Amino acid sequence: MIWQFINTGSNRGRFNMDYDLELVKNFSSSPVLRIYQWTPYCISLGANQDYNSVDQKKISTDGYEIVKRPTGGRAILHAEELTYSVVYPITKEFLPKHIYLEINLALKNGLINYDPIFSEIELENSQPHFPSFYKDSKSTLCFAVSAKNELNYKGKKVVGSAQRKIGEVILQHGSILCGNYHKNVVNYLNLPPDELEVIKSEIDETTTELETILGEKINYTQLASSIRAGFESHFNISFEEEKFEESIALAN
Repeated sequence: MIWQFINTGSNRGRFNMDYDLELVKNFSSSPVLRIYQWTPYCISLGANQDYNSVDQKKISTDGYEIVKRPTGGRAILHAEELTYSVVYPITKEFLPKHIYLEINLALKNGLINYDPIFSEIELENSQPHFPSFYKDSKSTLCFAVSAKNELNYKGKKVVGSAQRKIGEVILQHGSILCGNYHKNVVNYLNLPPDELEVIKSEIDETTTELETILGEKINYTQLASSIRAGFESHFNISFEEEKFEESIALAN
């Protein structure tokens, strides 16, 4: 099977979310893997999350942006990370939950390509009861809990993903946490100070990052190549690379 690979580099939050939706809209038959980053840093909210759950004025004052994702989940500060998105057709043999699992296995493959220490990454084997979780104040954070089959390193989430069915196609995208700046999202939540202190502890206990694990800065170019190779080996595919300049035209 031939997939399309696109590295769109670093762009604004609205561009990144619109681009993912355009990939779905223009989907023909070949699955797509896209790699991207965010400039300036951006807080994204889940599709059903209220904008008032974050301090929009402080976000703007600090030079960041805010955007809604087409997928679910809660607030994420996109900073020191490599983001991926996959567009994949649903079939009777390959349902959304199967696609979710296989994509995460491919991501793990890619991380092991980057450094063998990531062979210690495991898939979360339980599914939280999200209706109960969303009643908790810490539910304002997307990384406060791991969903089934998300990637954990020694019990801490290192890649967070979300998925949405759009017609007969799956859009799945997620954050590969490279540095720890994402934890600053707690500074922008509209919650009482005592609850924020609890959440700060929670995010330290529930997440980790590639740089923390390795004790060194991440080479994003090498990581992108490693993830690409991980998909090729896991899915037994080859990629046709689409140059960003020749890709879907969107206003940036």
